Amino acid sequence: MSFIPGTASLVDEVDKRLLVLLRDGRTLIGYLRSVDQFANLLLQDTIERIYVEKKYGDIPRGIFLVRGENVSLLGEIDDEKEGSLTLTKVSIEEILEAQQVAEQKKQSKDTKLPPLLAPKYDDSADDY
Repeated sequence: MSFIPGTASLVDEVDKRLLVLLRDGRTLIGYLRSVDQFANLLLQDTIERIYVEKKYGDIPRGIFLVRGENVSLLGEIDDEKEGSLTLTKVSIEEILEAQQVAEQKKQSKDTKLPPLLAPKYDDSADDY
C-alpha cells in the first residue's frame, strides 16, 4: 500500500474506531464515518474521555462533527490494548469532580508563583 498525501489518506480510516486529540486538549473516541478535503471529521458513537491522574471517565457525546483545523492528533484504537489499561474507570460525576479539583490545584499553584521581572527600560534614548 502506498502513501496517499493529504486528507485522502484518512479515507482508509473510515468505519474504524479512532482517538482524536483536539487543540483544546479534549480527547474524543468514536467511529469515523466521513471525512472531507478539509479534514473535517464526522464521528459516531463518540465519547469524550477525561483523564485525571490514574482515573478516567467517559462522557457520551453521540454524533460529533470536528473541524479539521482543531485536530492535533488522530489514531486508531487497538481494542486489545485498551482493555489492558492500568487506569481506573470512574463515573462521569466522579471524573468531573476530580477534574475540577485538579484545575483548582493548578490555578492555586499558578497564583503562588512569583511575578516575572520585567527588564528595565532604558529611557536615555528618548531624549533625542
